[in-house]
Amino acid sequence: MTDTHAPAGDQPSPAELIAARPALSAHAMDGLLLDGIPLAAIAAAHGTPCWVTGATTLRARYRRLAHAMAGVCIHYAVKANDHLAILALLAAEGAGADVVSGGELLRARQAGIPAHRIVFSGVGKTASEHALALRHGVGQINVESEEELHELSTIATALGTTARIALRVNPDVDAGTLDAISTGRAGDKFGIPAADIPALYAAAARLPGLHPTGLAVHIGSQIFGMSAFAAAYRRIATLVTDLRAAGHPVDAVDCGGGLGIPYAEETACLPEAWAACIAGIFGHLDLRLAIEPGRWLVGPAGVLLASVIRVRRAGMPRPLVILDAAMNDLARPALYGAWHAILPLSATRLTAAPEPTDVAGPVCESTDILARARLLAPLQPNDSVAILDCGAYGAVMSSTYNARPLAAQVMVEPTLGTPGFTLIRPRTDATSLWAGEAMPHRPATQPDAAPAESRLPQPPQPDSMRQDGTGADQTHRDPARADRHGTAAGQMLGPAHPAETDRDGAGTNQTPGRSHLTGTDRDGTGAGQMLGRAHQAGTDQDGSGAGQTLNPARSAETDQDGTGAGHTSSGAFQG
Repeated sequence: MTDTHAPAGDQPSPAELIAARPALSAHAMDGLLLDGIPLAAIAAAHGTPCWVTGATTLRARYRRLAHAMAGVCIHYAVKANDHLAILALLAAEGAGADVVSGGELLRARQAGIPAHRIVFSGVGKTASEHALALRHGVGQINVESEEELHELSTIATALGTTARIALRVNPDVDAGTLDAISTGRAGDKFGIPAADIPALYAAAARLPGLHPTGLAVHIGSQIFGMSAFAAAYRRIATLVTDLRAAGHPVDAVDCGGGLGIPYAEETACLPEAWAACIAGIFGHLDLRLAIEPGRWLVGPAGVLLASVIRVRRAGMPRPLVILDAAMNDLARPALYGAWHAILPLSATRLTAAPEPTDVAGPVCESTDILARARLLAPLQPNDSVAILDCGAYGAVMSSTYNARPLAAQVMVEPTLGTPGFTLIRPRTDATSLWAGEAMPHRPATQPDAAPAESRLPQPPQPDSMRQDGTGADQTHRDPARADRHGTAAGQMLGPAHPAETDRDGAGTNQTPGRSHLTGTDRDGTGAGQMLGRAHQAGTDQDGSGAGQTLNPARSAETDQDGTGAGHTSSGAFQG
C-alpha cells in the first residue's frame, strides 16, 4: 500500500500495525512505546514535530542482515538517513557507506567510516567531488557514463593517483515498484546500457589513472519480490563471464540495494531471501560482493511525532486533523503519495473506536496532506500522534519551507539509563533560517524585533488539560508549545507550570516548567518562549552528563570541494 488516499476498508488496525513492528508496543498506562520507551515522554521533553530513532531496532536489523549476508560487504546508503548518530552506530557495527555526494562522503568520514569502506555512486559527480573522493582514497567509484569515465581519468592523472572504479550497469529491468523510484530501466538516468559495457570496460583498462575492478547495479527501491533482482543479477553475471573471456579481470560486483519494507500490510521481503538470490547467481564466480541497503535498515526504526493543532469538522466531508508536522518535515506523502501509518500516543486513544479522518499539515500547499480517509480514533487539540516508518527518507528530506524550523531529532537508547533517550539534534530556532542572509536595501531605522502591540496574547488554559480522555492531568504535554513555529505568541502550559515571569525583558510573561530554566527570545520576534526541559543550548541535553554533537552539515561548514579553503572539518579530512 503506497497511496495516501487508500480506502478505509483496506487499512490495518492499530493492533495489527503494532504487532507487525517489533520496535513498537502498547502499554496500558504509557501508551505507544518505541524500543520500550514511552513516546509521550519524548514529546513532553522535546516537543513536536520530533523525529525519533530506535537504536536497538536499528542495531538488530543490521545484525540480521549481516548474518544473512555473511561474506558480503554492507555499504549503508547514506541518503536514506544521514544523521551522524545513525552513521556512527552503523560504523560501530562494521558497515561501510554508499554515498552520492561530497557532503555525504564527509559525513561518513566524520562518523568514523573508513575511506576504503566507502563507495561513491551517483550520475552527477562534479570534478571537485571526484577530486575529493580520490584525496580521501575511497574504496570504489561507481562510474555511470562514458563521459564520467574520461573526466575521472583526467582528474586522477592530474592528482597522480589511481581511481578504483566499477561500471554501473543499466540492465533494463523493471523493478516493479513506483515509477519515481525505479532506476534500472532503459531510459532511466542511471547507469550504462548493458550492451555498452564490454567496450567501456576495455577503454577503462587503457585509460590512465583508472583501475576497473568490476560492475555495479541498482534497479530501484521498495522491491518485494526476488524476480526483478534475479533478472538484473543474471545479466551482470553474464557480463562478468564475457569480460573475463575477453581477458579483463573482474573482481567485484556491487549488487545495490532496494529491499522493501511494509508500510501497511505488504508482505515483507526477507533479507535471507535476498542473500540466497545473490549467492545463487554469483556464488560460483569467485567475486567480492557488496550491497547498498538503506530503507530496509533504518526505515522501521524511526517515527515522526506530531501534535494536533485543531480539528475541523464544519463544512468538511470528514474530520480534518491539522498537525504541527507538515510536508516540509515528511515529504514522502506529497512527493510520492506514500502511505504512512498514524497512531495516537495515548493508551486510551489507541483503543478507541476509529472514524475516517483526513490528516494535514499547516504548510500553505494543497498537497500538504498526510492521510485521506484514514481510520483514526477521534483526536482533540494537543493530542500527540506517531507517524510510523519514517526512519528512511524522512528527516533527511526535510526543508524549511514556509520558514518552518527543522524539527528536533532524538535517539532512543535504553542502555543509556533514565530516561532512555537522548537529543541528537535540537530544534532549530527561527533566527537560524536567515542567519546567513544579507539585506543590502534594509532601511537603517528598521526595528530588530516586532513591536509589543503586534505580539499575540497568551490564551487562557483550563486548570487541567485532560485532552486524551483518560482523566489524567496532561501537564507533561509538549513543552515546546513555546512558539516553536515562530508565531511570536508564547504559550502557557497546565497547572504544573505556575511561575509567570518576564525572563527576557521583552515585556511578555513566560510560564516555565519545573526545570525549564531558559526563557529567552529564541526566534528574534520579541516574544519570550518557554523551552523544554532539555532545550538549553550548549548544555547536557539528555541528562546523561555528556554533551551532544550537533549536525555539522546543517551549517554546511565542511570542505565540499577538497580544496581546503574556507571550510571547517575534522582534522582527519585535511589535505
